[in-house]
Amino acid sequence: MIEKVLKGSPKFYVWLVFLGSLIGLGAFTYLFQMKYGLSITGMSRDVSWGFYIAQFTYLVGVAASAVMLVLPAYFHHYKKFKKMIIFGEFMAIGAVLMCMLFIVADMGQPQRMLNVMLHPTPNSVMFYDMMVLMGYLVLNAVIGWTTLECERHQVEPPKWIKPLIYLSIFWAFSIHTVTAFLYSGLPGRHYFLTAIMAARFLSSAFCAGPSILLLLLFVVRKMTGFNPGKEAVQTLTKIITYAMGINVFFFLLEVFTAFYSGVPGHAHPIAYLFSGHGGHVDWITGFMWVGAILAILSLALLIPPSLRDNEKLLPWSLAILVTATWIDKGLGLIIGGFTPNPFEKYTVYTPTVPELLISLGIFATGLFVVSILWKIALDVKKEAGTF
Repeated sequence: MIEKVLKGSPKFYVWLVFLGSLIGLGAFTYLFQMKYGLSITGMSRDVSWGFYIAQFTYLVGVAASAVMLVLPAYFHHYKKFKKMIIFGEFMAIGAVLMCMLFIVADMGQPQRMLNVMLHPTPNSVMFYDMMVLMGYLVLNAVIGWTTLECERHQVEPPKWIKPLIYLSIFWAFSIHTVTAFLYSGLPGRHYFLTAIMAARFLSSAFCAGPSILLLLLFVVRKMTGFNPGKEAVQTLTKIITYAMGINVFFFLLEVFTAFYSGVPGHAHPIAYLFSGHGGHVDWITGFMWVGAILAILSLALLIPPSLRDNEKLLPWSLAILVTATWIDKGLGLIIGGFTPNPFEKYTVYTPTVPELLISLGIFATGLFVVSILWKIALDVKKEAGTF
């Protein structure tokens, strides 16, 4: 099926060339990081995780979100989702690849990743995080490619694929749960030290990931005419709405616990994110307030059925939701966790231009992979008459 990449419109290849140029820019910048080390980033002794790990965390949720299609389709036999499942699985492949690249970028020198494999440490959560990510990548690649090949030849998938599909459902929950354990297992970081960190991660993943999937499918529909199905879109949007409501509720639980308990260590990170410290307001404060407002606005647009089912308004509602969740998990989580440090000292973290350029290259790499895989899937569906 890979030969279908060679038969595309000029616009498709212009898009790939554009992504390739961004990948090249990111790779060129990464060479400087290889030479000068992580000193070119905004990270420091007090803020040892930065923009790279924040994006890794967010993208693990995007990868896990494919389960929101697979679970209803195979556990509850909701067949309307089966037309979209392949796109969710292929998006998960791109998301996991980006996760791995962000880890490589954060380690400074890529050969350090070999230490995790050559010298495994079973009592380290990082070891299990690498294992579940690699396992999820393989599962989605095998399941997606096999089922698409069967759709191309209009035959039933082999019987051995169904156990892998059921396994991938539980595996999707595990990748974000283990990632949450990386955070909640740090006793010196009060913002991370919460029993519902995994639940927060999963709820945000199950609203943000499907939202990104639908936004990309809307672009594909406009470019190619592929229709994921009105009923399927409406059902998935309901799932997104419930998940976003739970996500906001969990964050409010954190706020209540932090301030009502009167424990300074739990209250200081939230206070810093939304009001700064010592009369000084940092750049993150504006982002957090924008994120909070957008989160409420997204629920206001998604909860009423008349607004949620409005096809012209829905892309905007989903884009607002994605922005709100990205600000919360892609910026606020890391900065709040490391500010203040265990000694109650405040070190301002700001991503540098090289960090942003390397991250842009990694995002472009993920989009490049997803673009190729989705191109193959669309052509197969056209050939099989399931377009």
